[in-house]
Amino acid sequence: MVTTFTVPLSKVMKELALEVVFLPTSADEILISSRDVNRPGLELNGFYDYYDKNRILIFGNAETALLASFTHEKRSDVLNALFSRRPPAVIVARNITPAPEMVEAAQAHGVALLKTADTTSNLVAALVAYMNTELAPRITRHGVLVEVYGEGILLVGDSGVGKSETAIELIKRGHRLIADDAVEIRRVSNKTLVGSAPENIRHFIELRGIGIINARRIFGMGAVKVSEKIDMCINLEIWDNTKVYDRMGIDNEYTEILGNRVPVLTIPVKPGRNLAIIIEVAAMNNRQKKMGYNAAQELLASLGMDVSGMTETETKKDLI
Repeated sequence: MVTTFTVPLSKVMKELALEVVFLPTSADEILISSRDVNRPGLELNGFYDYYDKNRILIFGNAETALLASFTHEKRSDVLNALFSRRPPAVIVARNITPAPEMVEAAQAHGVALLKTADTTSNLVAALVAYMNTELAPRITRHGVLVEVYGEGILLVGDSGVGKSETAIELIKRGHRLIADDAVEIRRVSNKTLVGSAPENIRHFIELRGIGIINARRIFGMGAVKVSEKIDMCINLEIWDNTKVYDRMGIDNEYTEILGNRVPVLTIPVKPGRNLAIIIEVAAMNNRQKKMGYNAAQELLASLGMDVSGMTETETKKDLI
């Protein structure tokens, strides 16, 4: 079953600093469900075959000029036909004053009418980017999300393995916490996952033996972040002497989260291992791999081995 998410118009207005021309009801009660927007050039000419009534309508210079070329009667008919389809909102860009016929149509059909001083292209870009995040498919999973050297690291593992303690050590070393215990993951594009904390537990960390602490109040505002893309996943597990752990880094493991592939490292935990330093190195090494450098291949080449025909194997792990 596909879950449809919505965002109230009030949040969109606050995010984009939109000015109210007319609201039929409270902006909190008007829900937006489409990530796409529409500049209604075709609709103003009577073509509605592919019209999506769930999209916000954007009026810029071109649409306004087209309306101005119509007679008063035609302009009124065209706008009434458009607004009668009840779009969730209409936004007029470039600080253009809406035509009286547009205001009348909005009032007659109960459609929110807003305006902004922003250019049309910037408005569309900002609105689509915001909607892609707010309406993205999402899941909530147990784990810890931290930002290390600009890389979003999702720490997973059994309860009590040391994820929160490792996050505290990373914060003390200058990195930032995004979420502890519960991570809300959103798929904002086919390649990008963004993680954040549920608002009611944001910036809080549970440390066994101490209890709940507020990382922002203890370590300062620079120690936390609201959201971060997920670049890799690190699976912390208790060291198993019978298991063979990867020592070269030639083979790649990945997991799928909401259909997107995320690189995975499995790091064994035992007394004496400084997990914070290991995760820092893992973050920097992951960035180098994304830039095309692989230290293991360079070492093998320096030892005289032919790596030109060597293919990296990929293994899927079900962690999330």
